[in-house]
Amino acid sequence: MKESARVLLALVAAILLGVVIAAAQNASLIRTADAIAPIGTLWVNSIRMTVIPLVVSLLITGVASVSDIKSIGRLGGRTVLTFVLLLIGVAVVIIPAAMAVFALLPPHGELQIPPGAVEAANEISAGGQAQTFSAWLVSLLPSNPIAAAANGAMMPLILFTLLLALAIARAPEASRVTLTGFFRALSDAMLVLVRWIILAAPLGVFALVLPLAVHAGATLAGAIGFYVVVYSIASVAVTLLLYPVVTIVGRIPLRRFALAALPPQLIAFSSSSSIASLPALVEAAEKELQLPERVSGFVLPLAVSSFKIAAPVSWTIGALFVGWFYGVPVNVNSVATIAFAAVFLAFAVPGIPRGMQSLMSSLRC
Repeated sequence: MKESARVLLALVAAILLGVVIAAAQNASLIRTADAIAPIGTLWVNSIRMTVIPLVVSLLITGVASVSDIKSIGRLGGRTVLTFVLLLIGVAVVIIPAAMAVFALLPPHGELQIPPGAVEAANEISAGGQAQTFSAWLVSLLPSNPIAAAANGAMMPLILFTLLLALAIARAPEASRVTLTGFFRALSDAMLVLVRWIILAAPLGVFALVLPLAVHAGATLAGAIGFYVVVYSIASVAVTLLLYPVVTIVGRIPLRRFALAALPPQLIAFSSSSSIASLPALVEAAEKELQLPERVSGFVLPLAVSSFKIAAPVSWTIGALFVGWFYGVPVNVNSVATIAFAAVFLAFAVPGIPRGMQSLMSSLRC
C-alpha cells in the first residue's frame, strides 16, 4: 500500500472512530483518545525539527550552485509575482461566492456582543507588544540569525539564508565548492531523516486527529459548525481550482500531480502547519514529479514560509460569518477591502498552527 493511501486510511479511521466515541460519550474511551494525543505531538515535533536545517540547506544549495546569479533573481521575481497573482485570483473568486452563500441564509438575529468580549479582546491585544509597520519591516533582517532560527522566525531566517547563499555563490571557487558540498550533504541527510519520519505518518496522523474528532463530535453543530463547514468547503474548492492551473501552466498530468500532492496535504491538514509539510513537499517534488533542484530547493521553502493561499478565504468568510451571526450587514466594499488586505498580509503569517492569530495578536488599531 502506498504511503498516501496509508495516511488517508489513518485519517478516515481516526475521524470515524472519533465520531463513534463522541456519540457514545464513554468517559474511558474519551480519556484513552486524549492519552494518545502526545504521540501525535511528538510526530509533528519530529517533522518540525527537520524544517529549519532543511530550509537552510536547500536554499543555500539551490542558490549557491547556480552560476548565473541573475537567473535566481528572475526565478525569485517570478515566484513572488505568481504568489501575488494566485492570491488575488482567490480573492476575486471567493468574494462573490461567499457573499452569495451568506445571502441565501435567513437572518441569524441581531445578537448583542457578549458582555465583556470587547474588554477581553483588548486585554489579549495588550498582552503583546504593539508592532508598527516600520518595526515589522526592520524585523525582517535578523540581528541574530541563530536566535531567529531558535524562535522559528522563518522570514528573517530565509532573508539571511538567501544573502548567505548569494555570498557563497560569489566566494572563491574552493570555498564555494566546499560550502555548497557541505550544505548539499546536509540536505541529503535531512531528507533521509524525513523519510524515516514519514514512515510513521499514519500513526502520527491518527494520534493527532482522533482526539480532535472525539471533542468535535459534541461541538460540530449550530453556528460554529456551520462556519467550519463553509470554510472547509471553500478551502477545498480553492485547492481544486488550482489543479487545472498546474496542468495547464505547469504541464503536469492532473493525476500525477494529485497523487504527489496528497501526502503533503494530509500532513498539512493533520498538523495545521504548512511549514510542517515542507519535508514531504520536497520528497514529492524530487521523487514523484522530478522537478529541478531550483524548485525544490528555492521555491518550496519560500512558498511554505510566505505563501498562504487560504488567507483571503479565511478573512472573507470570517468577516461575513461574524456579520451574519450578530446581524451586522457587511457590504461588498468592506468584504473586498478585507479580502485584498489578506492578499498582502498573508506574506507576514507564519506557517504554523493558528499563524493568522499570531499575526493579529501583535497588531493593534
